[in-house]
Amino acid sequence: MTRRRPAPTRRRRAVRAVLATLVVLVVLAAGLGGLVLWRHSYDLREEAVTVRHGDRTLEGVLALPPQGKGPHPLVVFVHGDGPIDATHDTFYRPIWESLARAGYASLSWNKPGVGGAPGDWLDQTMGDRADEAADAIAWARRRPDIDGSRVGLWGASQAGWVLPKIVARDGGIRFVIAVSPAVNWHRQGRYNLLAELRRDGASETEAAAALRRREAGLELLERSASYEEYVRAVGDAHGMTAARWRFVSRNHTADATADLPALRGVPVLLVLAGHDVNVDVAETESAYRRLLPGPELRVAHYPDAAHSLVEYHVEKSPARLTLTALFAPRALFAEGFLADQRDFLALVDAEGAKR
Repeated sequence: MTRRRPAPTRRRRAVRAVLATLVVLVVLAAGLGGLVLWRHSYDLREEAVTVRHGDRTLEGVLALPPQGKGPHPLVVFVHGDGPIDATHDTFYRPIWESLARAGYASLSWNKPGVGGAPGDWLDQTMGDRADEAADAIAWARRRPDIDGSRVGLWGASQAGWVLPKIVARDGGIRFVIAVSPAVNWHRQGRYNLLAELRRDGASETEAAAALRRREAGLELLERSASYEEYVRAVGDAHGMTAARWRFVSRNHTADATADLPALRGVPVLLVLAGHDVNVDVAETESAYRRLLPGPELRVAHYPDAAHSLVEYHVEKSPARLTLTALFAPRALFAEGFLADQRDFLALVDAEGAKR
């Protein structure tokens, strides 16, 4: 007579269920991980590069089209505000890939003090950043895989004060793509403050207090006051560090209107967002149209975009922003933004061929 084997105990069944669940989770994680890696695989050849700038070096990335030895035309990236590395935490890569499809290489580098780079970007003026870019452009023009006669600039936000300075120093700049550029530091700061207060639903009392703090800060900047004086005057520094105060002190008089005429005759694509709380796009467009009359200026509006040109509905939701960045990074940007830049470069190339 055959003895029947005892049925599994509850504990054994529970263990099996847990193991099965773990297997499923591992498979899902592996699949999702593979999907993320695939979505972040770009049709580019990236090369880590080092550019000499005065007594220090710029650590950067040269992103080349996937095929061909060149020489390739080049887009030089000029960062906005903040501690930005060469890829802008991978944010630039979809843009680089799009430009590569038009045959263009892209060059970007870590800001000083970012990613192990020497120095501190908060010690820089807008002129310092223009000098930095000039050295990077000179370096790129010495490379056999870069067409030094077809070099242009791409810059966002705070780069609005840097781009025209570069063009004023380098008559060989072929084009400029200006994304959400600021014009006047003081007016931009006031616009940003009021826009954020409205967005956050601040009361009239809170808004009035914020404006008083701002006016007190401007008075201190005008007489080159120390950070300690600033803290004593306003009390709560609201995130203003000593280093940031030095940076603002060096740059608060920035006004692009003095330098923008240097862009006359240069093809410019002005990119403006419909939900920009950082930059007054109406003032920016007015200044560019007034100072850069003629067909060389092209203005592209993206009504559904935030300041970064990310879709507004994506940027305002942290969960959606994270998921989109992970699984569909090319879909972060406003519809048409990537393609419109390629179309602009095609026009630049066509006009250049006629000369």
